[in-house]
Amino acid sequence: MADGQQQAALPRRNGFTRFLDGVEWLGNLLPHPVTLFALLAIGIVFLSGLLGWMGLAVVDPRPAGAPGVAEDGMIRAVSLLDGDGVRRIFTNLVTNFTGFAPLGVVLVAMLGVGVAEKSGLLSAAVRSMVLSAPPHMVTVAIVFAGIVSNTASEVGYVVLIPLAGAIFYALGRHPLAGMAAAFAGVSGGYSANLLIGTIDPLLAGITQEAARLIDPDYTVVATANWYFMVGSTFLITAIGSLVTIFIVEPKLGKYNPSGADPTILDDRMMEEISSKERKGLRWAGIALLGVLGLMALTLLPDWGVLRNPETGDRINSPFFKGFVVWILIFFVVTGYAYGRVVGSVKTDRDVIDAMAGALSSLGLYIVLVFFAAQFVAFFGWTNLGAITAVTGSQFLLDTGMTGPAVFFFFILICAVINLSLGSASAQWAVTAPIFVPMLMLIGYAPEVIQAAYRIGDSTTNIITPMMSYFGLILAWATRYDKNLGVGTLIAMMLPYTIFFILCWSVFFFIWVFALGLPVGPGSPTYYTP
Repeated sequence: MADGQQQAALPRRNGFTRFLDGVEWLGNLLPHPVTLFALLAIGIVFLSGLLGWMGLAVVDPRPAGAPGVAEDGMIRAVSLLDGDGVRRIFTNLVTNFTGFAPLGVVLVAMLGVGVAEKSGLLSAAVRSMVLSAPPHMVTVAIVFAGIVSNTASEVGYVVLIPLAGAIFYALGRHPLAGMAAAFAGVSGGYSANLLIGTIDPLLAGITQEAARLIDPDYTVVATANWYFMVGSTFLITAIGSLVTIFIVEPKLGKYNPSGADPTILDDRMMEEISSKERKGLRWAGIALLGVLGLMALTLLPDWGVLRNPETGDRINSPFFKGFVVWILIFFVVTGYAYGRVVGSVKTDRDVIDAMAGALSSLGLYIVLVFFAAQFVAFFGWTNLGAITAVTGSQFLLDTGMTGPAVFFFFILICAVINLSLGSASAQWAVTAPIFVPMLMLIGYAPEVIQAAYRIGDSTTNIITPMMSYFGLILAWATRYDKNLGVGTLIAMMLPYTIFFILCWSVFFFIWVFALGLPVGPGSPTYYTP
């Protein structure tokens, strides 16, 4: 069935669609996202005061002497209403904002994207892809590209998601459906990929330390989940595409551009590519090859300057840690090459104006980030996220289950914890010392435990405002619909979360326990205490 056929007529609204309507209605009762984050930040301050006064605390599962572990081995709720808390708020308000990780990444990347957009490169490239690609494969290609972009995740959030909206708009489809498909691939499929990314050695290191609480010599490598990740890539691509085509797009209906930012709607998106534009694309392609060659020289040779200077590692290296710089170089170089050929970029002034124009479109996002950054910082200071994680994992421990079915509960608890602890590494640093030893003692290998954790951690990324890039996605979406609220975005992404967590969990069970396949090279399924 072709993707565009849904636009012809809206189907009758079934029970599930009405449920999503209810979620959207309830979510949109919330105030403007900026106001919401401001209220949440204020609310967390007062809540921390109450819980701190009550003396809320849990036992820290991490070993004594580990970084961040208190001398008494407890994690306590920290009040932000006492003198120390108030002083901490006032002295860190600015640095909370400027140090918010996604802000710098977005601003730097948008400098390059602005040049490519202003020169006309993005418009020509999108039109070239849309006019040449089979319509029924566009959705699949977008979800798949989102998953693969996780090797350098900023590319997906900053570039692919807004680009997917433009592609769907060019096809006469609802642009928010395109953004939803890309968001589902980039963030909902965060732990599915064909390649090893920067998150893999990070999680493996945390898993290894937790495993050594039981077995001091246990080693977990970065490729521990690679086989399962590759298989999951095709599963998530299929599920994400089907949910987009049969649930999300029909629910959104036909797009009404009356509430859109006029600057984002390009009426030329379906025009044929002119001969001058084709020449510009060829020169942009040559420039791209030059950038790729430069990237290869800094990473592949033994003397590559962007390899890890201590270990020589290519994955855990400055190349990937500073990948946003490559995004900037890529778009500036290719955009300039294209613009010089077609005449849209003549002087350095044109490049500067393009960069300034791109940043000027981020006004709402910057305001939203200011308040979101305060909420995230306040929440971290109070220790409430860590307390939630420990309490949730203790619930799993209390169930007393030892069979493979325990992983369904484990995945579900990780997904719930992820709603409040949006960082994969931060959540695993707190919960791995609980889950890994516990599941090892009942016979399961750390590599399998980590693979299950990554399913729960990925699937709720797309419905929680605690995810670092959630505000950016909301800002992109409001450019197509100025009245769009948090409820609309959550309701749009909720079907992906539901089907991802159900199907991915079943896939994990079949892969590991029914077929007996390893989750990675040399990764065992069982552990003998």
